[in-house]
Amino acid sequence: MAQERSITNQLLFERLKVKDQLKNDEVVKLEGWVRSNRNNGSIGFIEFNDGSSFKNVQLVYTKETKNYDNIVHFRTGCTIQIEGKIVLTPENKQPFEIHLIDAFLLGDCSEDYPIQKKRHSFEFLRDIAHLRPRANTFNAIFRVRNKLAFAIHQYFQERDFMYVHTPEITSNDAEGAGQVFHVVSDFKDPTAFFGGSSASLTVSGQLHVEAFALAFRNVYTFGPTFRAENSNTTRHASEFWMIEPEIAFADLEDDMDLMEDFLKYIIKYVMKNCEDEMNFFNTMIEKGLLDKLNHVVNSNFVRMTYTEGIEILKNAVKAGHKFENNNIEWGMDLQSEHERYLTEVHVKGPMFLIDFPKHIKAFYMKQNSDGKTVAACDLLVPQVGEICGGSQREENYEVLKKKMVEMGNDKGLEWYLELRKFGGCIHSGFGLGFDRLLMYITGMQNIRDVEPYPRTPGSLKY
Repeated sequence: MAQERSITNQLLFERLKVKDQLKNDEVVKLEGWVRSNRNNGSIGFIEFNDGSSFKNVQLVYTKETKNYDNIVHFRTGCTIQIEGKIVLTPENKQPFEIHLIDAFLLGDCSEDYPIQKKRHSFEFLRDIAHLRPRANTFNAIFRVRNKLAFAIHQYFQERDFMYVHTPEITSNDAEGAGQVFHVVSDFKDPTAFFGGSSASLTVSGQLHVEAFALAFRNVYTFGPTFRAENSNTTRHASEFWMIEPEIAFADLEDDMDLMEDFLKYIIKYVMKNCEDEMNFFNTMIEKGLLDKLNHVVNSNFVRMTYTEGIEILKNAVKAGHKFENNNIEWGMDLQSEHERYLTEVHVKGPMFLIDFPKHIKAFYMKQNSDGKTVAACDLLVPQVGEICGGSQREENYEVLKKKMVEMGNDKGLEWYLELRKFGGCIHSGFGLGFDRLLMYITGMQNIRDVEPYPRTPGSLKY
């Protein structure tokens, strides 16, 4: 019986999107939640949602409706089972409504239920993460998060990429940043559990997934990563998800081709499959959001060297442009304001900045023939600056070994170096923060508002 009811729910809400399949006076039985209930004495209206659609359905009841005396007291948030007739209303905003025959309370909701039919601040809702999926903004966020995750897998699977589950507990910190969460045990010596190795939560799956690229050619990992940074900005979290593909027999140009195609694919997928949600974000969160995303999808991504970028920024300062940091010099690590000038003012669209000074990039990046730069790229987009970064990996055993020694990454990564010794080849990849990507696509301004249970310094409530 429960299975039959769930199928009925699913079929009805699927048919919401195919209006001509709805039949007038068809009787349906549904379970779901009351979003609001208002009654003017002669007629009542319930905003109802069964969880399968962003849009609510309007339930209509009168004093002639069975169980009227109970229905009129259904509170916002309570769970109900209803039986009613579909009534087509093509002249109204909603293509149909349901006129109740009967309704039953399955789960009451206390009067102190914190989510009512009014505006709540995001700060308030962050403190009730277990309830906020019921609020419109977060209901939309987590629907888009679901579709975006699916789109990522679909993109790679359609192109024969192998999905690799890289470890969450590791003995390396990938780029040597040192900002890791250490895993400790009950032993007096915390390293004893793993045979003398110090263990930490992963900051990246890249090094591990590279090994699989040298066996399966095209691979990707997509999973949680961790940073022990005591940062309370709107863009930093202690736990977040990363998308990290790796492609063998591919140079930096191939890598950028993949990044551009991938980003366009997943944006288009979300706009097509989350139309109601994206219209909501475009109206309520960021005016012009859809125009921004369509501009990215329809642009050819410009490619510019870091050296060219520095010269453009220097000329901007000479022309009177004011940055917070006006001391533009070759070799500096560009700030967001510099990146945004290049992408928003100079290029007026998405762009790749390539060939960075080797001393500001990670040890594993391919050294260019000039001896000063590496084959790395940052993808910059308007309003954000850098959205993801990638590189061609150093495949030369001796060059990589020397760089690892110079940067202090030679201990514990002998296995990584061996990949260049045993049948290595040129290969490339990139990393894209899933949560920041979701912020960009939805227009949300705080990473705490796109994660189901955000992990940030200061609290661990859930």
